[in-house]
Amino acid sequence: MKTKNLYVELKSQFHKDNYTFFILAVAGSLLSAFLGLGISWLTKELIDTAAGTGRWTISQLAVITAGVALFFLFTTFLTYISQPRYIRKAMQNYKETLFSKLTEKNITSFRSESTSTYLSALTNDSISVETNYLEKEFSFINRMTSFVASLAMMILYSPLLTLIAVVVTILPLVVSLLTGKKLASEEVVVSDKNKNFTAMIGDCLNGFSVVKSFRAEKEIFKLFSSENTKLENSKFIRRKLQILISSLGLLSGFLAQIGVFFAGTYLAVSGKGMTAGTVIMFVNLMNFVIQPVAELPGLLAARRASKALIQKISDSLMKSSFCGGNEKLSKLDSGIRVKNVSFSYEEGKEVLHDVSVNFEAGKSYAIVGGSGSGKSTLLNLLVSSTCGAEYDGSIMWDNMDLKSASSDSLFEQVSSIEQNVFVFNSSISDNITMFRDFPKAEVDEAIARANLRKLIDERGQNYLCGENGSGLSGGEKQRISIARSLLKKSSVLLADEITAALDAQTAYRVSSDILDLSGITRIVVTHALDENLLRRYDKILVMKDGRLQEEGTFDELMAKKQYFHALYTVAE
Repeated sequence: MKTKNLYVELKSQFHKDNYTFFILAVAGSLLSAFLGLGISWLTKELIDTAAGTGRWTISQLAVITAGVALFFLFTTFLTYISQPRYIRKAMQNYKETLFSKLTEKNITSFRSESTSTYLSALTNDSISVETNYLEKEFSFINRMTSFVASLAMMILYSPLLTLIAVVVTILPLVVSLLTGKKLASEEVVVSDKNKNFTAMIGDCLNGFSVVKSFRAEKEIFKLFSSENTKLENSKFIRRKLQILISSLGLLSGFLAQIGVFFAGTYLAVSGKGMTAGTVIMFVNLMNFVIQPVAELPGLLAARRASKALIQKISDSLMKSSFCGGNEKLSKLDSGIRVKNVSFSYEEGKEVLHDVSVNFEAGKSYAIVGGSGSGKSTLLNLLVSSTCGAEYDGSIMWDNMDLKSASSDSLFEQVSSIEQNVFVFNSSISDNITMFRDFPKAEVDEAIARANLRKLIDERGQNYLCGENGSGLSGGEKQRISIARSLLKKSSVLLADEITAALDAQTAYRVSSDILDLSGITRIVVTHALDENLLRRYDKILVMKDGRLQEEGTFDELMAKKQYFHALYTVAE
C-alpha cells in the first residue's frame, strides 16, 4: 500500500502548481485536432466550387481560408506558451520529489543498494517519462479528438462511405494491437541495461587509480564494451520494434485510404450523390481516423512503459525507507551502554560475541585490535542500531534503548567521520555548513576548533574544493569533516580508521585535533598505536576475534602485559 501511495504521489507531481498550463496545453491539443477537419472541409468546398457544384464563391472561400489561418495561429500560440511550461514544471516537480524521497532513506538501506538505480531514474528514465508520458499525453488527446470528430463529420456527409471506412480501418487496428504490446516490456529492459551500464561506469571512474596501477586498461575496456553492447543491443531491439510498428501502421493505413478512395470514386461515378470534393474530403479525413488507430497502441504502450519506470523507482525508494522507533534522543548526558551485544552479518557466523562496554559522555575512547577483530562492526552498530541491524543484547543511550529511538534523532546526535571524506565541488564554507545557514560566530568557532583557520586564511572560505575535494589534501578534508560535526553540535563523534590513508605527520595532527575537542564523546577506531596519542585517550578498548579482550588506560594495559602489550610491542 505504501509503494502504491508513493507511486501515486510521484505521478501527482506532474500537476502540482501546474494545472493552469496543463489545461491550456490540453485546450491547444483539442483545438488543433479540429484544424485538420477544417482544412479537409475547405479542400472539399474548393474542389466542388472548381467543378461547378459548390455553394460558395471564391471570395467567400478566401475569407474562410483567412479564418482557418488565424485559427491555426491561435492554436499554435496556445500550445507554444503552455505545453513547454507545463512539461518543464512537471519534470522539475517529479525529479525534485524523487530526490527528496531518496534523501529520506536510512543509511543502512541505502548502502545495501546500487546507486545506479537512482542515477538511471533521475537521468535516462526521467527522459523516458518526459518523452513517452508527458509529451505523448497531448498527442493522445489530439489523436482521439481527431478520430471522434472526423468520424462524426464522415457520418454527416455519407453514412455508407463511413461504414466502408470503418471496415477497412480494422486492418491497421489489428496490426497496431499485435505489435504495440511489446513496446512497454522493451522499455523496461532498456532501463535495466542502462542501470547496469551506469553502475559499471561509476565503478570504472571511482576505481581509476586502481585500474592504472594494475595496468588493467584493456580488461576494463572489455568490461565497458560488454555492458555498452548490451545496452545498445536492447535499444536496437526497441528501435526496430518502433520502426516496425510505424511502418506497418503506414502500410495498412495506405491500403485503407486507397480502399476508401476507390469506394468513393465508384459512388461518385455511379450517381450515388457523391461529389468529387466529398471523396477528397473523405480521403483526408481518413488520415485522422487511421492515424489515431495506428498510433494508439504505441502511445498506450509508451505510457505503460513510463508508468512501469515510475513504479520501479517507487519500489526502490520504499525499500526500508521507514524504520526505527518514534522516541527522540536528547544530547548525551551520562553515556552509551553496550550490554551483552552479539551480532552476525550472516546466520551462524557471529562477528561480535557478548560485548559489554560503557562510553561515558564527554570522554575519548580508542578501539584497537587486529584486522577482523570486530572494531568497525562495533562502531557501526552505534549508528545503525535504529535501522536494519539485528543484534542480541542492548545498546542504551542514557536510559533509552536505541531500538526505540528514531533514526533521524540518532543522526542529529551522532556524527561519523570516515576514511574517505566526501567533499562537494563547492566552497570550503559550503562544505563546512553543508549548504545550511549558521551564525557566523558558530562557523568561526568550528573552523578554529577543527584547526582550519590556516587553510581559510590562505585560500579563503569561497575557495572551490574541486570534484570530491580534489583541490584539498587528505588532512584538510578530514578537518572539514570535524568542523561539520562541531557545527552540527553532535553529542558523539565516531571515527573509523580516518588516518589510514594519511602520511604519519598529517595522521598525528588530525588525531590530535580530535583529542583536543571538548564537550563531545569521541570513539575512534584506529590501527595507529602511537604512544603519545594513546596516552591521551580516557580509555582504550582492545578487540580480539569479536570479543572485548581488555580495556583501560595506556599505562594500565601496558602494565598487564597481555594482548595489548603484545600488539603495541609488535607495532613498534
